[in-house]
Amino acid sequence: MSTAANVQAPLAQHHAALSMLASALSFSLMGVCVKQLGGHIPVGEVVFARAIVSVTLSWWLLRRAGLEPWGQRRGLLILRGAIGTFALFAVYGALMALPLAAATVLQYLYPTFTALLAWLLLAEPIGRRVGIAVALGWAGVVLVAQPAILWSSANPLPTLPVLIGMAGALCTALAYVSVRSLGTSEHPLVIIFYFPLVALPLSLPALLLQPVMPSARELLWLLGVGVFTQLGQLGLTRALTALPAAQATAISYVQVLLAGLWGWLIFGESSDASTIAGGLLVLAATLISLSRPAQPTPVQPSSVQPGPAQPSSVQPRRGSG
Repeated sequence: MSTAANVQAPLAQHHAALSMLASALSFSLMGVCVKQLGGHIPVGEVVFARAIVSVTLSWWLLRRAGLEPWGQRRGLLILRGAIGTFALFAVYGALMALPLAAATVLQYLYPTFTALLAWLLLAEPIGRRVGIAVALGWAGVVLVAQPAILWSSANPLPTLPVLIGMAGALCTALAYVSVRSLGTSEHPLVIIFYFPLVALPLSLPALLLQPVMPSARELLWLLGVGVFTQLGQLGLTRALTALPAAQATAISYVQVLLAGLWGWLIFGESSDASTIAGGLLVLAATLISLSRPAQPTPVQPSSVQPGPAQPSSVQPRRGSG
């Protein structure tokens, strides 16, 4: 029985790693779809279309699994959906205005923000490693953004889209902190379902203020945004149930490489040495912020009760290794 378990555990982790790679691929293709719509379809309309596709797929998955869709902690589920919707507005806005790789690097600030927010909101301990991660993350942002005040001869990224991208990472972190709390009482499919369910009414005013009739080709890109986002969410959820967070995030960072590849192949974008170095610093900050500090080895209690010294008749305890 133990042999079967020893075989199944690595196999489950292998499948989870493949799910994480599939999730990264899906999210990178979602970015391509969003960028294809930039300049014509407003961000609010993209968020609304994404919500329609995702809420339909999520409802079907819930019915197929025989789950009650409304959950138990509905107030927090709605709050998580609202925060996630604001994150979508920011992330999509940054994707439309920035190179794919740069926008994706900015989004990967969310693990560092999550560690800080978990300390502030959930009273989770924070140490020197998170401080180091924050410093590395911000240094990476500076390298990616290349502000003119520091790089007089460089081609800096526009300041407002960079700030919007960072706001998207912050909102993503807030959403992740709420998911960590919801995970104790709600099924993952219920949490995923509430995200587009809340996004529909929140994005509707933006759609009505600036409606644009998409062409047939743009309808396909909008459908792609919804489908690839849903596939990415499912792969991410499956992977995080079987992999440590640090390992899963390390695998998901392939999304940055894919974003750079799609940006080069499809949009003629290029990544300079500063952007690559900044991406590596953000990756380092991500891994440090998710790593667990080493725990001291607990002292095994003695099997002999305290008392006068006696001749030892108990054999030394052997290690379990």
